[in-house]
Amino acid sequence: MTKARLAVDIGGTFTDLVLEVGGRFLSTKLLTTPDAPERAVLEGARTILAQAGIGAGDLALVIHGTTLATNALIERKGARTALVTTQGFRDSLEIAYEHRFEQYDLYMERPPPLVERPWRYEVPERIAADGDVLLAMDDDAVARIGAELAARGAEAVALCFLHAYQNDAHERRARDILARFVAPELIAISSEVCPEIREYDRASTTVANAYVLPLMERYLGRLEAGLRALGSTAPLLLMMSSGGICTVETARRFPIRLVESGPAGGAILAKLIAAASGIDRALAFDMGGTTAKITLIDDMQPQQARHFEIARAARFVKGSGIPVRIPVIDMVEIGAGGGSIARVDGLSRITVGPDSAGSAPGPACYARGGTMPTVTDADVVLDWIDPARFAGGQIALDAQAATRAVNATVATPLAMDARAAAHGITEIVTETMASAARVHAVENGKETAGRTMIAFGGAAPLHAARMAQKLGIHRVLIPVGAGVGSAHGFLGAPIAYEVVRTRLMPLSAFDAPAVNTIFTAMRAEAEAVVRLGAPSTALTDMRTGFMRYRGQGHEVPVTLPAGPYGAEGAAQLRAAFEAAYHALYGRIIPKLEIEVLTWTLALSEAHALPARVAAAPPAAAPRPTGTRSITDPGSGARVDAAIHDRTALPPGSRIAGPAIIVEAETSTLIPSGWHAGPDASGHIIIERAAP
Repeated sequence: MTKARLAVDIGGTFTDLVLEVGGRFLSTKLLTTPDAPERAVLEGARTILAQAGIGAGDLALVIHGTTLATNALIERKGARTALVTTQGFRDSLEIAYEHRFEQYDLYMERPPPLVERPWRYEVPERIAADGDVLLAMDDDAVARIGAELAARGAEAVALCFLHAYQNDAHERRARDILARFVAPELIAISSEVCPEIREYDRASTTVANAYVLPLMERYLGRLEAGLRALGSTAPLLLMMSSGGICTVETARRFPIRLVESGPAGGAILAKLIAAASGIDRALAFDMGGTTAKITLIDDMQPQQARHFEIARAARFVKGSGIPVRIPVIDMVEIGAGGGSIARVDGLSRITVGPDSAGSAPGPACYARGGTMPTVTDADVVLDWIDPARFAGGQIALDAQAATRAVNATVATPLAMDARAAAHGITEIVTETMASAARVHAVENGKETAGRTMIAFGGAAPLHAARMAQKLGIHRVLIPVGAGVGSAHGFLGAPIAYEVVRTRLMPLSAFDAPAVNTIFTAMRAEAEAVVRLGAPSTALTDMRTGFMRYRGQGHEVPVTLPAGPYGAEGAAQLRAAFEAAYHALYGRIIPKLEIEVLTWTLALSEAHALPARVAAAPPAAAPRPTGTRSITDPGSGARVDAAIHDRTALPPGSRIAGPAIIVEAETSTLIPSGWHAGPDASGHIIIERAAP
């Protein structure tokens, strides 16, 4: 019996499915159904299984990533959530960092907390920073709160007591008491969700997790039931923001770890391609229908972080969103996708995004009721997209509706023709993405020039070369299956889990046995999760210490050597910290004490990177299937572009721009002055022609 694997990525505009069966890949794209996301998944599964000629019972695995949790947080459509915290700390969720994210903006508005003040409760209890109990918990007070929550119809509860990361006894007992009144699976405790120092971040993460618990519980239940109804008995695994996959049971307990699951899949795809193509320094560029994501990849490893902000009130401004402390692939995400809406502001400037037309009503050219111009509408007006072949011909586009929308909202107010206005829209969105990439690189002590851009997502291949021009990048790679790139990445992700512990330790008082004990406990906790999905495979772990010079307010993530540690441990950690600190800041501070605040262990099933693929010998390119008059993205002039079918281009062949390479899920635009063609793996390599 043929066993197949199905990957599903739900985005804000499209739901992508990729089926791996018998060494071949099939894919399909559907508009996302926001009212019931599983509907598009199940419809797409039926379609793609029928194309493969197999049944749902032939599936060995289903891997899923979704923006459902993220969208619920952004749109404030989660559960009616209560926060139960230590007496005197009811308002810490609102006090936040005690600073203004825009210091000189008199009209700055801080986003309201997910839990309003009447839903925040206090419990008499107190645990010290070292874990000692200073005040025993009042069990009766917790019971009274539970009764009130039941009477008021609370749908989820977040428990966050002071210093619970050091001693979780009070949180666990409070959960047991509250479980008499609220379903236990709808109670999130900070010592499990985010067991690390910094009270506000820990509370914010726990609240966000509780806020989406019921939503994700219901959705995952419906999806599992729908897959069973199709005849599938395959396990359902979920993509996490860290780049690993977990069991559905883990996803139900910690749905906050899924917030960047789709983009993480794209980063995994870029990592695998970088390894197979011998690319040491890459920039992954994922542009879909709603957002664009940019990730830096060095030595085949995406950057990792433990801090992420959701729903920023001000674009690009740190501190203006909901902070969550979860393991996440470090990326910048902006509202710049194919569905991003263009308009003219009060200063007669074209602006694009961050709001999106999504899948309903979608861009004007979708003819589903949308009237505002989007990036996709601009692409149609510039003739970069063939309306009859969009999404493999599944969605017929209305070019006249796109022109009307661009004219009404942008061209007429600025007294220009529709093509000039559409070119302005694409230039603005490309510059916005390039600016975000530059800032992200500088913040990480890196640069964009000299990297290879790996571009995927439905909209990226159209805009990648122009964005590369702006970033000083001379080489772009468009992967096989680029239009559904994140779903492809899911199939290459390992089952993994990360555990964190806070324990402040100066290197001058480095306690090797204590550190070894911490990592042994973390390994056991992580392995209990990973073994649910990988019961017998070999496992690898990666250790990270969040370190700083004494007196600094924040830490630098430092990759630690494998343990166990002995007498030389302090010297090893010092060397690792100084290398990481110098890479970020260009210097170290001699004779200043170094300390470790937080320790993490990421455990995953062993996944070897693919071997490097040999270069393809030169080959002749076939004649184009036709030509189309388009607007060149660089000059804005009208040029005749050759049209090539991607499947007809043999590895090693090269075509000169201007040209468009078409395929089912996307189209790749080759500007004037660039040439392109498939490599030995079938990935399109776009390079700037020699002057």
